Amino acid sequence: MITNRQWIYRRQPAGQITTDHYERVEQALDTTLADGEVLIEARYFSVDPYMRIGQSSKPTYDAEPHPLNTVQQGGVVAQVLASKASGFAEGDWVQSYTGWQTHARVHASGLKRIDPEVAPVTTALGVLGMPGRTAWFGLTESGKPHAGEVVVVSGAAGAVGSLVVQFAKRHGARVLGIAGGAAKCSWLRDKLGADWAIDYKAFANADALGAEIKRLAGGVDVYFDNVGGMVTDAVIPLINRRARIVICGQISQYSGGLETPELGPRLLHHMLYQRATIQGLLARDYLHRMDEMIRIVGPWVKAGEIIFEETVIDGFEQLPSALNSLFTGDHLGKLLVRA
Repeated sequence: MITNRQWIYRRQPAGQITTDHYERVEQALDTTLADGEVLIEARYFSVDPYMRIGQSSKPTYDAEPHPLNTVQQGGVVAQVLASKASGFAEGDWVQSYTGWQTHARVHASGLKRIDPEVAPVTTALGVLGMPGRTAWFGLTESGKPHAGEVVVVSGAAGAVGSLVVQFAKRHGARVLGIAGGAAKCSWLRDKLGADWAIDYKAFANADALGAEIKRLAGGVDVYFDNVGGMVTDAVIPLINRRARIVICGQISQYSGGLETPELGPRLLHHMLYQRATIQGLLARDYLHRMDEMIRIVGPWVKAGEIIFEETVIDGFEQLPSALNSLFTGDHLGKLLVRA
C-alpha cells in the first residue's frame, strides 16, 4: 500500500480559484498490479487554462463540466515505480493524464514513454506536448502564415503564444507579440526574435492599443488570439484582406466571465469587409497528428533552436494557487508544479 495524495475538485468557482474549491485528501492506494498495469509516481503537473474552462457550469468543448468530487484532471510527467506491462520498467519516465494525485495505477495504454535523452522530460507537457501541438497546428493549419505577412499573437509570453511567435518567424513572417509587462515584452524581442512587442497594460482602451499596433505593423494578416477582450477589440479593425483569425483561448474571460461573458467583440463587419475567416482551435483536434509535430519540432528543440521557458512552482500543495496564477500573469512560458 502507498499513501496517495489527491486534490479533489469540490466546488465550482465563480471568479478566482482558491483552495476552497478543492479538498486535499490522503488515501491508501493498493499497489497490486494486474497484467498490463503500471504503478507511477508523479514528478511534474501541468497547469493549463483549459482546466478553468472545464469548471464552467455551462457547456464548453465538453458536453458536461468537470465533475465535482473527483480528482482534478490534468497532464502529468511521472516515473514508473513498478510494472506488469511490456515496454515499461521501473525508473522509466512517462506522460499520463492522471491529474492532481501523487500516485496512480494505470493501464499501459494510458501512458506514453518519454526519452530523457531527447529533451528534458518536462517538454512532454510543453513544447513537445499539448502546448506545442496547439501552437504548431493552430498556426500552420488555421493561420497559414506566408513570408512577409504580419502575425499578431496575444498572450505571446505564455506556453502556446511564445511558441507561435517562434514558429511564425520560421515561416518568414513579421511578428508582433502582445503581453503584460515591459519585462515580458523585452523577452519577446530579445530572446524570441519578435519584430515588435507591446505591453497591453500600458494602454487605457482598445483604441489606444490599436493605434500603437497600427503604427508599428500596419495591418494584420494573421491574428493568433489567446486572450480575447480588449486586446481582440484592438486587433480586429486592423485586419487585412483575407486575414485569418485563430481563436485558441479567451483567457480574459475565464476568471469570472465564463458564466456571463463580456459582450463583443461587436466588430464582425470588419470580417465582412475584409472577407476574413475566424476559426476556433482545440489541441484535441490534432492529437492523432502528435508524431508529425514532434518529427518537425523535436529536432529544433534538441538543437537548441527553440526557446521554451518554464516557470516551475515547488510543492503539490501549491496546485490550486498555481492554477489561479495563470490569470494574474505572474509566469513566463509553460507553468508547471513539481511534486
